[in-house]
Amino acid sequence: MTTLQTVFAKAKADERAALVGYLPAGFPTKDGAIAAATAMVEAGCDVIEIGLPYSDPLMDGPTIQDAVHRALTNGTRIADVLRTVEGVAKTGAATLVMTYWNPIDRYGAERFARDLANAGGVGTITPDLTPEEAGPWRQASAGAGIDTVFLVAPSSTGERIQAVADCCTGFVYAASLMGVTGARESVSSGAQDLVERTRAHTDLPVCVGLGVGTGAQAAEVAGYADGVIVGSAFIRRLLDAPDEASGLAAVRELGAELAAGVRRA
Repeated sequence: MTTLQTVFAKAKADERAALVGYLPAGFPTKDGAIAAATAMVEAGCDVIEIGLPYSDPLMDGPTIQDAVHRALTNGTRIADVLRTVEGVAKTGAATLVMTYWNPIDRYGAERFARDLANAGGVGTITPDLTPEEAGPWRQASAGAGIDTVFLVAPSSTGERIQAVADCCTGFVYAASLMGVTGARESVSSGAQDLVERTRAHTDLPVCVGLGVGTGAQAAEVAGYADGVIVGSAFIRRLLDAPDEASGLAAVRELGAELAAGVRRA
């Protein structure tokens, strides 16, 4: 199993940033999610975040909301998320689950951590779980041997960044802007400052997400971050495709563009 530590060490040795791709389980179909994530890996993604579809996605913009709605309509449940993780992990990519806290809480923290590890998952990203409430999940994750990733934002004070960094074991997720997910014409000018401020509080890799959708943007972010996270741009390619084969081809094309971008930096 490829760990996050292995991924970032290899990327650093190659003098580049890691490329992290996001896709919700169950989209465009349950099997289609595995196929699309596999295509992302084949095109150059080092890490894959599998989204756990949730009915109240506070952080997600319209593109991801659309994909999540379709996944829920497809009847996607936690068992399907774990099956997706298992399928993607077989590619050799480090595979995480990105989820809001409520589904884990209802499923049971220790049970979820154990089942995720058994499926080949290496950790989670929990965007709405605060450091003050993260103790039980950190304990369950440590017991299962999986990493925890939490978010810092441009509004985060130094004290807050330290508190978040202290909860992370895999990497720190730096949200490039205040707002919801979605590819944009340019990456927030505050992203680099946030990365620099975060590095003052941790030796963990710092990855930037929200707003990246092109190879040029990936190259820009890779110039100062340890990892570049892309989600909505991949999903948009699948949403716009007339059929699954065309969607997979579009995902591979974008993945190759982004992979070239993180290496160009």
